[in-house]
Amino acid sequence: MSKRFYITTAIDYVNGQPHLGHAYEKIIADVIARSRRALGEEVFFLTGLDEHGQKVQQAAQADGKSAQAYCDELAVSWTALAAKLGLTNDDFVRTTSSRHKEVVQAILTKLHAEGHFYQAPRDGFYSTKEETFVTEKERLPDGTFPPHYGEVVKLSETNWYFKLGAHQQWLIDHIEANPSFIQPDYRRNEVLGFLKNNTLEDLCISRPAARLTWGIPIPFDTAYVTYVWFDALVNYISVPAAQGDPGVGLGSGVSGLGTSASDQSPQPPDARPHPPLSLWPADAHVIGKDIVKFHAVYWPIMLKAMTLPLPKQLLVHGWWQKDGAKMSKSTGNVVDPVAVIDDWGLDAFRFYVVRELDIGPDGNWTDAGFAARYQAELANGLGNLVNRSLSMLKRYRNGVVPARHDELAPDAAQAAADTISHLRASELQKALHSIWTLVTRANQYVDQTAPFKLAKDPAQAARLDEVLYNLVESCRVLAVLLHPFIPGTSAKIYAQLNLPGTPDKLALATWGGLPPGQVIGEPAALFPRRDTPKA
Repeated sequence: MSKRFYITTAIDYVNGQPHLGHAYEKIIADVIARSRRALGEEVFFLTGLDEHGQKVQQAAQADGKSAQAYCDELAVSWTALAAKLGLTNDDFVRTTSSRHKEVVQAILTKLHAEGHFYQAPRDGFYSTKEETFVTEKERLPDGTFPPHYGEVVKLSETNWYFKLGAHQQWLIDHIEANPSFIQPDYRRNEVLGFLKNNTLEDLCISRPAARLTWGIPIPFDTAYVTYVWFDALVNYISVPAAQGDPGVGLGSGVSGLGTSASDQSPQPPDARPHPPLSLWPADAHVIGKDIVKFHAVYWPIMLKAMTLPLPKQLLVHGWWQKDGAKMSKSTGNVVDPVAVIDDWGLDAFRFYVVRELDIGPDGNWTDAGFAARYQAELANGLGNLVNRSLSMLKRYRNGVVPARHDELAPDAAQAAADTISHLRASELQKALHSIWTLVTRANQYVDQTAPFKLAKDPAQAARLDEVLYNLVESCRVLAVLLHPFIPGTSAKIYAQLNLPGTPDKLALATWGGLPPGQVIGEPAALFPRRDTPKA
C-alpha cells in the first residue's frame, strides 16, 4: 500500500458564514493537491468543519435551535462553498460525526491510561470568544486584556490537564532539526522564540459539562466534555482512521475505527468507497497564522504522546485586509468570495488570490487591484494570446496545425521546469510568475514576427507556418501548466485546440505535443474584457 500525499486545511469553526480568508486557504490547498496529482502522485485532500464548543452552543441557543440543527444548517453553506471554489477534496470531515467522535474518545482513553492526564483545580481568567484560559501576563498596561479575547471572566473550576511541559525541549529540538517543518521561516522563528522564552503550561483538555454540554464526552469522566481544540486537531487522524489507514492504529481501541461507523458528513459528489488508504503522516497542514500555536506546539506533543509520526510540514498563510483595513462585517468592509465568483468567474478569483498573495505574509484586497490583474494578466495577457493565436490559425490555415517548429521550445521548457520546481516546493505565486514568462514571451513573439504581415506575402508561407505552430503549441503547454490554478480555463484551451482528455498531467507540458494536421476547434474569449472600476 503506497503512501498518498496527504494535505489538509484547517477545519472551519461554524460560528458564522465563510469569508475571503476561508476561501483563500482552501484554494491554495486545492492548487497544491492538483499540482501533486499533476506530478503523478496519488493525493488525499481533506477539509471540513469544527462544530463543537461554547461559541457554537451559545449561538445555537440565541437562534432558538439545538446545537446539532444549528451546525447542520451552517454546514450547507460551507459545503456549498467547497463546491463553488471547485475544490477536489477527497473527504469532508465534521467533528460531530460518529467516526470522528469514536477516534477522539479512543485517544483520550489511551492517553489517560498511560498517565498523560491529571486533574487539578484552577482559579483564573477565561475568554469565551477564544475558548481558552488567559494569564495575568497577557494583561495590557491598563489592566484590560487584548480585544481579540472578547469578554474575559473570572473562573474557578477543576479540569483535566495534558502534560505539555515535559515535552518542551523535545519540541524545540525537533523544530530546529527539521527546518522545513514550519514554513515560512519567520513563522518557525516565532514558534522557537515562544518556546525558548516561555515555560510551556500544561493544556486544559476538558470543560465541565455543567457549563458546556456541546462537546465530545470525556470517556473516563462523563462530568466533562473535551476541549474543542483537542477535539478539532484529531480530525487530521480520525479521517485516515476511517479510511482504514494502518498508520494511525493506536492500539485495539482505535485501529480500523470508522470503517463501519455512520457519518452524516456530506461527501464530494464523486466520493466512492475506498479500499484502505495509507495517509498518515500528513505531508502538509495548510493553516492561518492565528492558529500556529495549536498546530506547532499542542499538536506535535499530542502526536508524540500517541506515538505517531509528526506531519511533515505546516504551511502558514497570512490574513487578508480590504483596502488596507481589517475586514469587518459591521462596517461592511468585507469581500464575499461567492459574489466575486458570480460576477467575475471562478478562475479569475482563484488566479487573483494566489497571484496576489504568497503563502506567508498578509495581503490587501482592492476591487481596483482585482480588476487590474484581470484586465492585464488574464484578458490582455493569457486570453488575448490564446484567442489571437487560434484565430490566426483559423484564418490563415483553416485551423489545421502546420509542421512542428521549435523556436519557442527553449522558452516553454524553461517555464515548465521552473513551474514544476516551484510547485514541488509549494511556491504557488512563484509558479504563476514562471508560467507568465511564457505568456509574455509568446505575446512578444506575435509582435516580433507579425504573422498578419507574413500572411500577405506568399513567399513567407513557410515562415508563417513556423510562427503559427510556435504560438498554438505555446497555448497547449500553457493549458497544462495552468491546470492546477485555473482548471476551467485550462480545459477550455484544450477544447479550443480540439484535443482529447484533460491537461491534468505536467508531463504533457513537453514541447511538441500538438500533432501536425490537428484541426482545432472554435476560438472563444477566455476572459472577456470588462470595464475597469475606478480606484
